[in-house]
Amino acid sequence: MPRTIRTEIQKRFSDIDSFRHVNNVSQQMYFDVGKSDFFDRLLGPEILFAPVRIITTATDTSYMGQIRPEDRIAVTTCVERIGTKSLALLQRIVADDGTVRSQSRSVMVAFDFEAQQSVPVPDAWRRALEAE
Repeated sequence: MPRTIRTEIQKRFSDIDSFRHVNNVSQQMYFDVGKSDFFDRLLGPEILFAPVRIITTATDTSYMGQIRPEDRIAVTTCVERIGTKSLALLQRIVADDGTVRSQSRSVMVAFDFEAQQSVPVPDAWRRALEAE
């Protein structure tokens, strides 16, 4: 099974809403922080800025529990599937007590910005993402 990357999250004052929990919009930003860390560690920082890079084409998020200001949290990220031109990520926001507070699945596509079209997932990416 491919590796799971854990990214510690520092909540900001502005993430907390009037219900005294982390707003769902902020949680989406946490997932993005997890994605950036995941790709940076496994594929290198150029993946986000190279002519061929990864883009998000779909997300689906489920909220299972509230995140309170005092909760210490992290985002876990792993690849669920690698296709021809896309890959699917599974991410979870996990509290220190091990409970999953929310979960997101994202479809990511290899995209050539010069040609403005999707391209096959490069072999080097595939090898790095499939490594244990």
